[in-house]
Amino acid sequence: MTIQTPTVLLDGSVLAILEKADMYGYLLTKEVQKHVVVSESTMYPVLRRLQKNGELSTYDEAFEGRMRRYYRITEMGKAHLTEIKHDWQAFAKGINDILGGVA
Repeated sequence: MTIQTPTVLLDGSVLAILEKADMYGYLLTKEVQKHVVVSESTMYPVLRRLQKNGELSTYDEAFEGRMRRYYRITEMGKAHLTEIKHDWQAFAKGINDILGGVA
């Protein structure tokens, strides 16, 4: 099994956060940044790619005279998140085995 760490970590982080609640881009970026070091300039291409792949949908809402673009996970995104979680568990188990069972 080969995991493309940056893509899988970012995709999984975004999808997992959006599984809990829809968010607009800036807030979503701040939520991801609480756990993973990533810049805003990296996040927006990830969001566009996930949307293009059908894993996210978007809608706009007015806020203080401006429009905010909100992101929502789709059923396809939920299925991908399930795969990512499975792959992550296998990856973590392999690393834990190598490191001598460190939890």
